[in-house]
Amino acid sequence: MPYSQAPLIGVLALQGDVREHVRALDEAGARATLVRRPDELESVDGLVIPGGESTTLWRLATAFDMMEPLRKMLSTGLPAFGSCAGMIMLADRLVDGVPGQQTFGGIDMTVRRNAFGRQVDSFESDISLTSMAGPPLRAVFIRAPWVEQAGDEVEILGADERAGRIVAVRQGPLLATSFHPELTSDPRIHELFVDIVKGST
Repeated sequence: MPYSQAPLIGVLALQGDVREHVRALDEAGARATLVRRPDELESVDGLVIPGGESTTLWRLATAFDMMEPLRKMLSTGLPAFGSCAGMIMLADRLVDGVPGQQTFGGIDMTVRRNAFGRQVDSFESDISLTSMAGPPLRAVFIRAPWVEQAGDEVEILGADERAGRIVAVRQGPLLATSFHPELTSDPRIHELFVDIVKGST
């Protein structure tokens, strides 16, 4: 059933590029709200897990009692989009995490943390994404992960040409990118996620 109004999409507001995702969601035609507590998950149609620092995000999610509620919501079909650290948090398996580091999971993939290098190795690159009309997308990589292995149910949306590594994936209502679309003026990734949320009801 189509939405009679713009979907309400939460942004996990524990750490990272929260304000930038709120802006991008507004521009993509969604209503954005901040999510910090488990009960706030019940009212949203989808969730963005922003870029930031994955170990900090994991520890804060644990401190705010968000780990298990979010795992349950994702496993029962809540659409979610993770950028950079958010991609790490949506991975079922993690390489080079700190001891004991946990993720929310949901996407059948193995992600390598900080795979593209440290902050000083940050870069921009043009990425062509499957099923996305228009010119290549200008992608901003900041201490970015990459996908080392993706399961059979994971759709590979794009790869970085210089390293040949997977940097954008989708599995059902879950979307993840190594890069930060919220830091550019290109709305297409957020528009794609809004469409995923609309199509999941």
